Amino acid sequence: MDAHARPAGAADKGRSDWCHWHKGPSETARQVRLVERQSGSPLPLYACAPCREQRDLSPAIGWVEV
Repeated sequence: MDAHARPAGAADKGRSDWCHWHKGPSETARQVRLVERQSGSPLPLYACAPCREQRDLSPAIGWVEV
């Protein structure tokens, strides 16, 4: 599996159930980056609350907590 890929069926609405930093499931993951690809749409990357805090990551601009 690609290091940036999420498991099939993961939501893509600013939230995810997958953290790309610790590469595991998470109920607190939020989109923090977009990675450009050679073809296709940019790939969103998600980080959970502990990983965002440890790595000083901020949710993507425009993210609104609901």
